[in-house]
Amino acid sequence: MTQPMLSLAAGVLPEFPPDVIVAAAAEAGYPASGIWFDPQTWSDSTTRRVRDRLEAGALLPLDIEVIWIRPGREIETSARRLIAAGGELGARNVLIVSVNPDPADTRHQFGMLCELAAAAGMRAALEFLMIGALQTLEQALAVVRDVGHPAGAVLVDALHLQRSGADPDDLLAVDPAWLPYAQICDAPAVLAEPNYQTWLEDAVDGRSAPGEGELPLSRLIRALPPGTPLSLEVRSRRYREQYPDPVARARAILDQTRRFLDSASPRACI
Repeated sequence: MTQPMLSLAAGVLPEFPPDVIVAAAAEAGYPASGIWFDPQTWSDSTTRRVRDRLEAGALLPLDIEVIWIRPGREIETSARRLIAAGGELGARNVLIVSVNPDPADTRHQFGMLCELAAAAGMRAALEFLMIGALQTLEQALAVVRDVGHPAGAVLVDALHLQRSGADPDDLLAVDPAWLPYAQICDAPAVLAEPNYQTWLEDAVDGRSAPGEGELPLSRLIRALPPGTPLSLEVRSRRYREQYPDPVARARAILDQTRRFLDSASPRACI
């Protein structure tokens, strides 16, 4: 049984710098890692440290995050810097979230970001979430479809797919080329009082590792294109408190995910 490629999402270790995150991914046994770009602290030396860690661990840089599409039509300097760094590091994808309420401006900026990402050798993965301007799979797909750039893609996060009211089988109708990777975690199936604050807390503190909650993860994995890389987006206060050491935390989440995949139906791991 072949498991999908698993990557450590940068958000699992939010209190650590990017080179430490990458090093933890390597030591914990991941084949890939995400990269967190903080425009306030990123420098050329950061790029060198992260590159050294990637090479030492023979890790694939699956994605770099995050670009925010904000109100207006201009691309922020920090977004250009992030894409440049991702290109230098060989990242496959750049994660993009829109908080721009204007659909036309969002499409304009996303089109420009697709151009920049393509020039840097990356896909521009647009994520939908209930605390953003694009809250549903269909809204994100509409932007990618309207922009029509070959670098455009949609990022599906298991938690946000569930909170938006979508079903994993909805992904079966999506062009596989638009799904270069996905984020998985587990969580309760429903929130008692869904609103902006509970959605936010749910996303940054309330997640658990696959198999520890109630999300339909096996169905989600079956609905994705075969071999889709999975980023383990387990932003969890419980894991942060239980595992203050970055390697121990990364390893605990990886081990639990592998147990879940091993116990799932064979089709979930193709």
